[in-house]
Amino acid sequence: MQIAESSSLPADSLHYAKPNKQFWTLQTGAWLGYCVVVFLAIIHPQFEQENFNFSGQLLNLGIETLSGFVLSCLQWFMLRKIVHLPLRLTLFFSFALAAILGCIFNVIKLASYKSIIHNQVWYQELDMLEFGGWLLFSVATMYVFTAIFFIMLYNNRLQTEHEMLLRAQTSAKEAQLEMLRYQLNPHFMFNTLNALSTLIYKQENDKANEMLDKLCSFFRYSLISMNDQESNLKEELELLELYLSIEKVRFESRLNVAFQIDDDARDAKVPSLFLQPIVENAIKFGVEGRKSPGNIVISVQKEKELLVIEVIDDGPENKLDISKGFGIGLKNTQERLNTMFNTKCHVSVNEEANTGTKVRISLPFVKSDAND
Repeated sequence: MQIAESSSLPADSLHYAKPNKQFWTLQTGAWLGYCVVVFLAIIHPQFEQENFNFSGQLLNLGIETLSGFVLSCLQWFMLRKIVHLPLRLTLFFSFALAAILGCIFNVIKLASYKSIIHNQVWYQELDMLEFGGWLLFSVATMYVFTAIFFIMLYNNRLQTEHEMLLRAQTSAKEAQLEMLRYQLNPHFMFNTLNALSTLIYKQENDKANEMLDKLCSFFRYSLISMNDQESNLKEELELLELYLSIEKVRFESRLNVAFQIDDDARDAKVPSLFLQPIVENAIKFGVEGRKSPGNIVISVQKEKELLVIEVIDDGPENKLDISKGFGIGLKNTQERLNTMFNTKCHVSVNEEANTGTKVRISLPFVKSDAND
């Protein structure tokens, strides 16, 4: 059974949809089982008796089963109306309803049995002990169906609440990823526009114009997937190369970049624009402050179930500045990876005076669903 969703209703007001195939299958199967049990336990042992009315017994069993089927359907529809009440009231009304329907079921059974099998009116020669014995079984039958229906209704409620929780968690995750991504935009824009301002101030208009064209291409490319929080490594590297082409306008021969990419890793799922702030930091603190050319190596390898990414730069010439940088970009990357993969990803920085700075990122290798 499914719960009908309505945005105009409060979350605790549950309106259940019409019974689906699951309910009717259970209902039909249960009463067919009831019919078989009664036949085997009560009717079959009477086959050897004299004057055994086989057709009458079958007719009586059919009426008994059909009446129980109709009453349990009524019970189901009533339970659906009261299941949203507080649990104490729901239990009280449910078991009171089961007792009433059990009494009605018992009267129908007795009336059918007396009239069909013994050709009597059901209340004639009525033995209260006999009536009580039949009543106990009839009420117990309705109580059993009440318990089954409760399990169905509350299981459905549990599933619905679980689906709502998953939707809420997914929305929260998407909102967090969106916030983290937008956090990078002003950071990147500030650095790029500051570089443009410097070129214009130096009257290097050709370089400024070239950088502006590449910057427009970069944002045009990134806007295509602005609503996608995830990408694949191939697209991420293409966007990174476009970003590096902007920086090469600024630094020319002072910036040397080498890619070492494992082909098996190109279809890995990664957050969109997650490498750009790491490389931006490498340029700012490993190239910008140097008079001599600076080298950046971007390495991506697949190691068993992990994707390992390393961004290595020469570091600043002034070794006193080695601890600067890697603030918002590194923290942002760590949070985005943890949120996307729902696990602790490893982001580490190794700063050495002789070898420069190495950022190592280790995350689960998951193939992306994005089109290449």
